[in-house]
Amino acid sequence: MLKVNNLSKTYAKGSVKAVEDISFSVEPGEIFGFLGPNGAGKTTTIKMIVGLLKPTNGQITINGLDNQEQPIEAKKQISYIPDKPEILDKLKGITYLNFIADVYGVSSADRKERLAYYLDLFQLKEAVNDVISSYSHGMKQKIALIGGLLHDPNLFILDEPMVGLDPKSAFHLKEVMRQMCQKGKSVFFSTHVLEVAEKLCDRIAIINKGKIIAQGTMEELRALEGTKGSLENIFLELTEA
Repeated sequence: MLKVNNLSKTYAKGSVKAVEDISFSVEPGEIFGFLGPNGAGKTTTIKMIVGLLKPTNGQITINGLDNQEQPIEAKKQISYIPDKPEILDKLKGITYLNFIADVYGVSSADRKERLAYYLDLFQLKEAVNDVISSYSHGMKQKIALIGGLLHDPNLFILDEPMVGLDPKSAFHLKEVMRQMCQKGKSVFFSTHVLEVAEKLCDRIAIINKGKIIAQGTMEELRALEGTKGSLENIFLELTEA
């Protein structure tokens, strides 16, 4: 579903290496966690994957589409929810959602069904006709998530998706992520909540100082470190140096 090969991003004529020659893949039906300390290169990598930053070197393919050579077709395969979504907050919630559905060409029947389902799931039915600027941070996060789910993306990309969500909504989001994977779709997300990553992810990659220092299942990461400990312990041991 997602293949990242020898990806690098440098600044200042190559003297600053934000991301250095990283490679990984996310398979259909998989939840893939992307972890690292602040400044490790997580968000830079995500922005290259979704087409907001141009790589210095390397290749990114999404469902077989090169995101540099076929950017529009590649973007149709994904939804991206950043940690601080920028939403058209002068619009009503329903107007925003219909705008997103129009952008992705969602049919009237699919739109009606998915809106009803997700507005109920994330408890936004009563607020969807209000102006988004009146929403709390958590409500804005939920309207962004619903917008990202309307076209039923093949690859769901999230940067700190649980930030601002109440426990019930966070639970439902995790359910949605797993349901997507049961349909053969994929989820790629970055988080600092290591307990969530340990419980939810099929595989994990850890990036530090622009380089991937470990990746695999929890069993593989434990074997790498020779421990039976938690993901938190493994993460701290790997990133302390």
